[in-house]
Amino acid sequence: MGDRGFTLIEMIVAVGLFAVVMLVSTAALLSLVGANRKAHALQSVMNNFSVALDGMVRSVRMGSEYHCGAGDITTPQSCEDGDTKLAFKPFCEEDCDSLERWVYAYDTNGTFCGQGRLCKSENNGNNYYAVTAGDVSIDDLTFYVIGTTRGDTIQPKVVVAVSGTAGGSDVKTSTTFSIQATAVQRILDI
Repeated sequence: MGDRGFTLIEMIVAVGLFAVVMLVSTAALLSLVGANRKAHALQSVMNNFSVALDGMVRSVRMGSEYHCGAGDITTPQSCEDGDTKLAFKPFCEEDCDSLERWVYAYDTNGTFCGQGRLCKSENNGNNYYAVTAGDVSIDDLTFYVIGTTRGDTIQPKVVVAVSGTAGGSDVKTSTTFSIQATAVQRILDI
């Protein structure tokens, strides 16, 4: 009875157990790779949105003569109750057009640059283009403006409140966000 090997049944059981363990391990590995890909896609979308929002806030901060709501966009106008459109005089050091205005608008119905997008116009509200990526769907965006009366005791300030969802086109999951940003005019309002 000395040198005895494995029987055929023992080999089948051993190979079967090995195959089951490898199948479970491979499935877990593929699941982790997929979750990692989704997380990177969502992070990329949110980074894009953050860059767009930061750029807008920087432009607003450096600008002046804020106008919120309807009416002549070259006339400063506050809107404590909020609106979906903000116009302002952009920062300019030389050869400036005193009537030039940049306009940011939340497109609620696809009129400007695509429904659920933040749009920008650098020529008085003509020719809008999308600032946010298509993977970001904005559900609500409101601009609040105070202190536009020249010489009052309040420095002009714009508050932007935005909420929505973000998710890549190749990702089945999405994430919701709600962000508020504030920009106070750099130019002294005396």
